[in-house]
Amino acid sequence: MKLSDGIEQAVHSVTMLASLEDGQVLSAAALATFHGVSPSYLLKHLQALSRARILATVPGPKGGYHMAKKPERVTLFDIVIAIEGSQPAFRCKEIRRNGPNPLPDKAFTAPCQINAAMLRAEQSYRNELRKVTIASLLEQLSEEDRDGAITRRACAFLEGHVRASKT
Repeated sequence: MKLSDGIEQAVHSVTMLASLEDGQVLSAAALATFHGVSPSYLLKHLQALSRARILATVPGPKGGYHMAKKPERVTLFDIVIAIEGSQPAFRCKEIRRNGPNPLPDKAFTAPCQINAAMLRAEQSYRNELRKVTIASLLEQLSEEDRDGAITRRACAFLEGHVRASKT
């Protein structure tokens, strides 16, 4: 299964926003700069996350994004669904019914086993994504940053880019 680059950008952006204090926001431009990605592409995904009520926005030139939910309540599954949609990755077109010498419909009473296997695999994948919260990712990232270099880099960037929310 291939997920769009937007998933990686969305997860990293949500993780960064989850580290902000109450009343703070970051602009889409600042998030794009920090991650070295296209601002317009990232903005599209931030808007999808806002529509899904994972993020909230503060409008205006001093506005930006902040978490709409607590990091404990946002899973990787929530983010993937917000960006990619809820349709299954595999969509059976029943091509087993195509080709020369087609059989009548009564020959296909059982569900397509290829479709069934793909749907089971996707369900497992989705269940694993549901287990990982943004809060647990932040905890893991903190544990992995043994010398503090990643945290210092993020903090230095945030000092110059965090905005106080008017709400």
